[in-house]
Amino acid sequence: MNPVKLIENVYWVGAVDWDVRDFHGYSTNRGTTYNAFLIMDEKITLIDTVKKSCKNDMLARIKEIVDPEKIDYIVVNHVEMDHSGSLPDMVELIKPEKIICSKMGEKALVQHFHHEDWPYQIAKPGEDVSLGEKTLSFLETRMLHWPDSMFTYLVEDQILFSSDAFGEHLGTSERFDDEVDQAILLEELTKYYANILTLYSPLVKKLIAKVKEMNLPIKMIAPDHGVIWRKNPNMAIEAYDKWSQGRGDGNALVVYDTMWHSTEEMAKRVGAGLQDEGISYQLVNLRYNHRSDVMRDVLNASAIILGCPTLNNGLLPRMAGFLMYMRGLRPLNKVGAAFGSFGWSGESVKLLNEAMTDMKFDIVDDGLKVKYVPEDADYQQCVELGRKVGQAIKAKQAE
Repeated sequence: MNPVKLIENVYWVGAVDWDVRDFHGYSTNRGTTYNAFLIMDEKITLIDTVKKSCKNDMLARIKEIVDPEKIDYIVVNHVEMDHSGSLPDMVELIKPEKIICSKMGEKALVQHFHHEDWPYQIAKPGEDVSLGEKTLSFLETRMLHWPDSMFTYLVEDQILFSSDAFGEHLGTSERFDDEVDQAILLEELTKYYANILTLYSPLVKKLIAKVKEMNLPIKMIAPDHGVIWRKNPNMAIEAYDKWSQGRGDGNALVVYDTMWHSTEEMAKRVGAGLQDEGISYQLVNLRYNHRSDVMRDVLNASAIILGCPTLNNGLLPRMAGFLMYMRGLRPLNKVGAAFGSFGWSGESVKLLNEAMTDMKFDIVDDGLKVKYVPEDADYQQCVELGRKVGQAIKAKQAE
């Protein structure tokens, strides 16, 4: 079980989970990694651990470098169980001098594992920890994406151990950003932010500004999932900067579900109206697209147009589930519109608009609903709705 050297005396000792396909309802079709890092110095330090089921993989890699019982410190950047599940076993084996975590991290560790007697040391910003030749500094990142989250910075080597930030669910045998397909890397980086960090975008925005203000030199970013950024860490930082501000790419996403194809035909005409305005768009049928993949595309879209027929005075289940998922993430700065067919009641458009209003979308129209099967005049209204959204996108891009 080969560890991977980041630089001299700093190693990746984590685990690759090739088989995981669902992560809290987020599809992980390429698996993931649980990253842990070992720093060899006078005080040997383990940065994070791994999911409990992957403990033996991590231990085997550590043993290639050092006897695990010689580890002095364990740093816990994030208490979620995919990173701390093996921690109790590791503490029992290592008996560390210190478990370094945030103040909220200590509280969460006690609540998870019920060990008030562990040797906790609170990592306070501005209070560095010397390992001998190397120094650890800490940056609290509360609610990115848990209350306990923090970054650890290896001062002399300018490595940022970034917890769940700047990561991807990407299981590969390669460990570094320059070793993997760049299109896949960007796709998974985008999907990760969209499904995990979108809700916290205002905090991400402040954090990016703070890091820029600190002028912190970063040669490498080592997140808890996915690859390590050694060639182009700025790519990840710049992407987060853009996404945290809700800057869309000037395109539209038409997300719909359909019962007997009437709403689907309406969606096509809405797309035609967008095209008339020179707006790039995607038609996304929820029957065939997983919600987490749709959210990846929502992140970069400037407009979200929702279409759904009425079922039992409400929405089709796939649309209702997607709306619940998207409302929990609250994407920023989106133009919105709604449409749908109905038989005898017709509440779906109202419900779609209410959801978008709750998410603070800029709704450009009251919405369009058509009884049963659309006629030519109805289709023309769909085209007009697409044009209105296209014009709103262009106005927003010009601001």
